Amino acid sequence: MEFDFDTRSSDSPFVETIWRTQSTGGGSFISTAASHWEMVVTKQKGKITLSLRGPETKASPAPIPEDAEFLGIIFKHGTFMPHLPATKLVDEEIHLPETARNSFQMYGATWQFPNFENADTFVNRLIREDLLAQDHVVDDVLRGRTLDLSLRSLQRRFLHVTGLTYKAIQQIERARHALVLLQSGIPIPETAFRAGYFDQPHLTRSLKLFAGQTPAQIVESNLAE
Repeated sequence: MEFDFDTRSSDSPFVETIWRTQSTGGGSFISTAASHWEMVVTKQKGKITLSLRGPETKASPAPIPEDAEFLGIIFKHGTFMPHLPATKLVDEEIHLPETARNSFQMYGATWQFPNFENADTFVNRLIREDLLAQDHVVDDVLRGRTLDLSLRSLQRRFLHVTGLTYKAIQQIERARHALVLLQSGIPIPETAFRAGYFDQPHLTRSLKLFAGQTPAQIVESNLAE
């Protein structure tokens, strides 16, 4: 099935974007690799769960809960939870189920589940409670700003904050950029050039790993819609 996403920006410098969607049936889909981590609230059959979802280093099949509503808060690369090692979230999920009506427990405190409208308020409380922090070095490096730090120090910093290496984030983001180009109708050779791939075979290997499809399959799927 296809998801219809409603997205909005956030007032918080810690947040990349906020989204919501819903499913009308079950099934599965291919989850594309992602370099950001997120919090996702799932409502299904009267049950509510908040999940911490880490970065995904490769495309993988994922189940679709039947007749469910979803809210997601995607955090910027420099945002992390000081009490939770980022490496523990890579290709993993941690679920915090509802413990009372519309609330859940996290680090000994009771929290109300956020919704699409008040997600910023929820994030601000996380910051006040020191459950969210931000490392500007990671963001600066990803934006191409040169810093007076050794390569080893930067590698440690990236792993601590994101759970991924700088190179892994670059590879995932480049593949996602190529996917968007192909889905917008850009021809495969031009996509390879624009996204910075050495050649088309390089683009194909990357998209098979990170998007679960070859460029030709992506184009074919786009034309069929």
